[in-house]
Amino acid sequence: MPKYSIDEFTPKKEDRFTFGLWTVGNRGRDPFGDVVRDAISPTTIVKRLSELGAYGVNLHDNDLGPIDATQAEHNKILGEFKKALNDYGMKVPMTTVSLFYHPVFRDGAFTSSDARIRAYAIQKTLHAIDLGVELGSEIFVLWGGREGIEVDAGKDAMEALKWYREAVNYLTSYVTDRKLNMKFALEAKPNEPRGDIYLPTTGHMLAFIETLDHPEIVGVNPEVAHEHMSGLNFYHSIAQSIDAGKLFHIDLNDQKPGRYDQDLRFGSENIKPMFFLVKLLEESGYSGPLHFDAHAYRSEDEEGVWDFALGCMRSYNILKSKAKSFANDAEVKEILAVLAKAGGNDEFSLDRYSSVGATKLKDHNFDIEHLAKRGYGYERLDQLLFEHLIGVRSGFAVAKQMVAAK
Repeated sequence: MPKYSIDEFTPKKEDRFTFGLWTVGNRGRDPFGDVVRDAISPTTIVKRLSELGAYGVNLHDNDLGPIDATQAEHNKILGEFKKALNDYGMKVPMTTVSLFYHPVFRDGAFTSSDARIRAYAIQKTLHAIDLGVELGSEIFVLWGGREGIEVDAGKDAMEALKWYREAVNYLTSYVTDRKLNMKFALEAKPNEPRGDIYLPTTGHMLAFIETLDHPEIVGVNPEVAHEHMSGLNFYHSIAQSIDAGKLFHIDLNDQKPGRYDQDLRFGSENIKPMFFLVKLLEESGYSGPLHFDAHAYRSEDEEGVWDFALGCMRSYNILKSKAKSFANDAEVKEILAVLAKAGGNDEFSLDRYSSVGATKLKDHNFDIEHLAKRGYGYERLDQLLFEHLIGVRSGFAVAKQMVAAK
């Protein structure tokens, strides 16, 4: 095991970092090439991640054993896994279900045209929920990777959404009926592996949740790469999710624009967007798991996998530190203060409607020519951010400038 240096960015259990068994366990297979790494056992993953400072591991039901495992095989695997969790002080904050890998789901799971497959998908999910409860999970993610189409002529979209809703209603009713301490987080993706996937963005999921029987226990699990595949701003999606009180879980990774799902190491491609994401998560008070749904490059051996895992966690902590230094920068504060002052007070009480206020607003004479000439200082502000991110404007340098200004 390599000896990693310890510094302020070294991950700790209290950072709440988690990885899926399928992430560090990814063997490098892609559509054009077979596996390049040996399988890593779940117990080894638990041990190594714990040593690197992770808080926990997450899993699909079949990450612990094959879909056709006997009960005796399942019990043996589960017993060994629970012992490893206890030995290394690791948690399982989230569990999920594989409704995409087996050929039976090639036309979907909850939205399959075959009612027997829809029933099997719900049955499989019920067992996965029970597994999650046994492992102490309080969040259950539903990713509809096969819930979509290649041929619209083959499936009525209205009917498919009805089946989707019925399935989620069934599962939430099961949890409430059994009084289980479990919430659901729905994960959106626009395409791949299906040509088009139903409910393709976080915004679609938030709207869908409001049509369910138990919306109070259903939130979202947005993923960086999935929103970037749509050309959307992930930071904005997270802001909307937090505003709605629905950010139950989050998948962190990275993605080159305009590509298929890459699951790159967190912060490895889009530094500025990831900065604002981390800044938002930290300043909003989000207290859920910080889950890395990514995997190492196909070029790596097993040691490269652990370098990848450590890199994800360190990158988050580095950006967290940058967010603090940016917020404490005297010049940044100055620009933001000028913006706030120039904007004037909310003399029209726009946060609430009143008949008197509406009359006052309608009668006011705005000098739009004067307002239109205002500059906002965004160029300077964005340059300061750039200098923080590339490290030429450190906290020490900012402090020296503040002293010199005095």
